[in-house]
Amino acid sequence: MKRRDVEKNYTQAAFVAKLRRLADALEQGKRFTIQVAGERITVPQEAILGVEHEREKGMEQIELQITWKTARKSSM
Repeated sequence: MKRRDVEKNYTQAAFVAKLRRLADALEQGKRFTIQVAGERITVPQEAILGVEHEREKGMEQIELQITWKTARKSSM
């Protein structure tokens, strides 16, 4: 799988809507699908959820992290 590192900014309303859909999927034990910079990504229900906080030179950042292992495609 090709490496990808994308950051996307959203309006407050769009960000809240995405968080709400994510929270609803988590509460219902379902996977969550989101489109980021033109790519559709499906987050499995067993994903690991975390929060990261960084502070540096007068700036602070909070990242909501969702991590999971992808299935490897065998080359036959």
